[in-house]
Amino acid sequence: MDHAVASPFLATQWQILRRDRWLLSCLTWVPIVLVVIIWWIFSQAIVRDLPIGVVDLSNSRLSRQLSRELDATSTLSVIRSYANVVEATEALKSTDIYAYVVIPNQFDKAIYRGEQPQVTTFYNSQMILVGRLINSAVVQAQSTFNAQVEVVKTLAKGQQTTLGAMSHVLPIRTQITPLFNKNTNYAQFLVSAVVPAIWQIAIVVTTIMILAANHRTYGLSIWAQPNTLSRLIATLAPYSLVFVLQGAGFLSWFYHGLDWPMHGSISTMVIAQCFTIVACMVMGSFFFFITLDPARAMSFAAAYTAPSFAFMGITFPTTDMGALAQIWRSLLPVSHYIDVQVSQVSYGLDAYSALASLWPMLGYLLPLGLTLLLIKKHLRAEKKVRSGHELV
Repeated sequence: MDHAVASPFLATQWQILRRDRWLLSCLTWVPIVLVVIIWWIFSQAIVRDLPIGVVDLSNSRLSRQLSRELDATSTLSVIRSYANVVEATEALKSTDIYAYVVIPNQFDKAIYRGEQPQVTTFYNSQMILVGRLINSAVVQAQSTFNAQVEVVKTLAKGQQTTLGAMSHVLPIRTQITPLFNKNTNYAQFLVSAVVPAIWQIAIVVTTIMILAANHRTYGLSIWAQPNTLSRLIATLAPYSLVFVLQGAGFLSWFYHGLDWPMHGSISTMVIAQCFTIVACMVMGSFFFFITLDPARAMSFAAAYTAPSFAFMGITFPTTDMGALAQIWRSLLPVSHYIDVQVSQVSYGLDAYSALASLWPMLGYLLPLGLTLLLIKKHLRAEKKVRSGHELV
């Protein structure tokens, strides 16, 4: 054992990796497989042809025209007409369709009389993103239908040209231009946030496995010599290079391989990733040395990192989160990193302004200090146990 300790530390870590195949897997193919699976799930990128139903109680020319307008949108696809609301509701509950539209009886007659017939859309709002898309597409289709009806009415009153009728019906035209994700690409929107969240979990969990493997190999009293902090750094430093390669790898894949829009600098994001890696490894070390029990440390890590994606502020605005959620978010390294990523990918901020959001990461010096205190506490406990055995 003395000879192993005296040998170059990098070589000893390689020997640990060769013996611990699961640790080697977590450093190599497991993160890659997880990332590829996430990308494959959202690989279609743009949501199209969501199946919906129509309950046409009017069965008239205008009601059929409205159904065609709904089907003509790129987001919706009318796959079936239902005889009544009960059948449509059952189809919605069984997820055969995502929504159904009810066109009331005498729909066309109400329009001709100048009344306002009510067309009702029912959808499952538990599927938040799908619900937003359906709501937007239905409003778009109904607006187009309303404009067409009003143009016909205006022409019937003697308006000479179609352009003049359209100007009368729509005196103001509105152009809504989406920024930063013009095509509503869900792969670009979700995968670019989910992958860093998984990467954070992988770093924290793998750090626990690294320390557990070294603890099994050397024991705490031998491993922690001659200096606790220097030995912790020497143990984790070689693996940090692997995490840097992983982070730079998924950035290159996103913004070079998949050619997603990039308005800033990848090098700035890599710098932010380095700070994130250090913070994640600090937290992994802290969880392990709380009990020196890998299983319990994994439980702490799971509870700590599980809300990563939800608390990033990508799918839900940070300003609307509760105080507890905002505090938890500030404790997650990936939350600070994602601010830098968004500022570079979407806004193209300069490096100084983007990296300024990493200042709160200085707070991870506290768990680092607690980790060193915990190691010393465990060393004293081991020393007392050895002294007791020697006395016996």
